[in-house]
Amino acid sequence: MNGAESLIHTLVNGGVDVCFMNPGTSEMHFVAALDSVPQMRGVLCLFEGVATGAADGYGRMAGVPAATLLHLGPGLGNGIANLHNAHKAHTPLVNIVGEHATWHIQHNAPLTADIAALARTVSAWVRTASSAATVGADGAAAIAAARTGAGQVATLILPGDAAWEEGGVVVEIPPLPRPIPVAPERVTQAAALLHSGRKTALVLGETVMDEASQRMASRIAAATGSQLIGARSGRRVVRGAGLPVLERIPYPVDQALAMLAGFEQMILVGAYPPVAFFAYPGKPSLLAPPDCRMYELADLHSDCLASLAALADELDAPDRLHAVNELARPALPSGPISVEKVWAGLAALLPAGAILSDESVTSGRNAHRWMAGAPPHEWLHITGGSIGQGLPVATGAALACPERRVFAMESDGS
Repeated sequence: MNGAESLIHTLVNGGVDVCFMNPGTSEMHFVAALDSVPQMRGVLCLFEGVATGAADGYGRMAGVPAATLLHLGPGLGNGIANLHNAHKAHTPLVNIVGEHATWHIQHNAPLTADIAALARTVSAWVRTASSAATVGADGAAAIAAARTGAGQVATLILPGDAAWEEGGVVVEIPPLPRPIPVAPERVTQAAALLHSGRKTALVLGETVMDEASQRMASRIAAATGSQLIGARSGRRVVRGAGLPVLERIPYPVDQALAMLAGFEQMILVGAYPPVAFFAYPGKPSLLAPPDCRMYELADLHSDCLASLAALADELDAPDRLHAVNELARPALPSGPISVEKVWAGLAALLPAGAILSDESVTSGRNAHRWMAGAPPHEWLHITGGSIGQGLPVATGAALACPERRVFAMESDGS
């Protein structure tokens, strides 16, 4: 068994059975090894950004990593924009990048590059395989890293000789780390803040807008009179009829400042203090009032749902939501097309359980007005702000959930 075969077997054993790839000469032994492991589905992509974006969409919806296979440093460079979005979304993703054979690197061939330096900008974990004998263990470590905490991009650099030489060993995946529990005193302190009488926002971060977390947070808001707010964008956001009303922080700075004005404290759950997308002359970077207290109940690598459940128990919060979106489909529009009519038409016909890959940019800022009353559905947002993910993320989501309808909402300019 060569190194590439041991790597693919290890990936499959670890639950990674889809690889989005744009290979070149250095990766041909990995491609050939796919024939010996039929459990791995190889998906050829004609551009590296499609491969990385599709792996992001797949990981978001499947909850387990997909793999990518990219060609040397320039191939990684072509895929970095959507790896950046996956990194910001905390999507579990195993990013495999081919490298020259170890003894060839010293000769500075045209495609030689510092792959590790490029990878570190978008990865939480980077390793270069040293030989065929270590590749299986390196792959197992990459899977464990990708599934740590809320999820991470893990990049494994695969030299050609480590792929083609014999001596590969299939390795079992080490036990995955459990989410970090939140200390009881943090829950007690959060409850005290919610009982203080101060105007409070309960802020859910990009990875904490799943249905269970929203419902638990809405119970807390109902019991305390706090306001439930979501981050500007989310890895996977459940919306629609029967779900809690969740106002997200607007993109325009002035609108965000107006929304957050008056809050005296914010309880952050897997969230960072709200920040502007860009700096502007005469406008603040931080969007909350300067004297607003920030209290972190749980960081994004903690068990955020368990922390919300513990807080609800501490408050004796009844099983009642603060506010719920009612089913209210708009009438099917007619006449000349407009942005508003696109959203109204989608909301009028949207099937339950649909997935929306949202890269509508400015055309989608008011989409919630139309979509809030549609049947339950999920949004995959552009978490890192790097345009170009809409169609690739939709592709990955469709492969992860073939039984569900997927819509890619694209804006001009993206």
